[in-house]
Amino acid sequence: MRRTERLFQIIQVLRAARAPVTGRELADELEVSLRTLYRDMAELIAQRVPITGEAGMGYVLDEGYDMPPLMLTPDELEAAVLGAGMVAAQADPSLALAARDLVAKLTEVIPEELRPVVLDAGSRAIITRGPKDEQFDGARLRVAIRERSKLRIAYRDRDDSESSRVIWPLLIAYLDGERYIVAWCETRQDYRHFRTDRIVSLDVLNEGYPGRRAALITAWEEVMVKRKGTV
Repeated sequence: MRRTERLFQIIQVLRAARAPVTGRELADELEVSLRTLYRDMAELIAQRVPITGEAGMGYVLDEGYDMPPLMLTPDELEAAVLGAGMVAAQADPSLALAARDLVAKLTEVIPEELRPVVLDAGSRAIITRGPKDEQFDGARLRVAIRERSKLRIAYRDRDDSESSRVIWPLLIAYLDGERYIVAWCETRQDYRHFRTDRIVSLDVLNEGYPGRRAALITAWEEVMVKRKGTV
């Protein structure tokens, strides 16, 4: 385990503890010597992490302390970079750009010793099929989802028949190289999945839909489980 990871782990252990944790307990959990543990504690205190206590007495992390948001472990950082790579390859242009900007910002603000995790990551997204063209602005769709706005869409199905629908957009799903809007359809009075490349037009209505989005998503998940179990 790298030293940076150990420092993060020490903070996590102390945050979860309800009583002082001795140096020996910490050293055993981290599988290091007491001397190494004491050096790590001195480094954390030097970085103004509010730890009280001393060798032989136990250590306590002051209540209310939280790690800075970018104190990431190498595995957390690699997961973020891998996820951003997938988004950059499969999302709409504005979200793909945001994913690339995220990686650039992470590279700038993380400690020097963690930069190889970003620049030479051991995991990489390999996407064989890029996203299909869409006839609407993906950013407008995401805003509508966040703000619980109804949408009016013109949709062309697999038989090339076009229909007009008013839907309640819940989320964007990515499946096998395709993007779908998961929504409640007012026309069908049921949950429906609309492939984004088949949407001819999309208008955000000045009307919100009722209920909590989280509750509607939970109900959709339950419906999907029941349909999957139906022979």
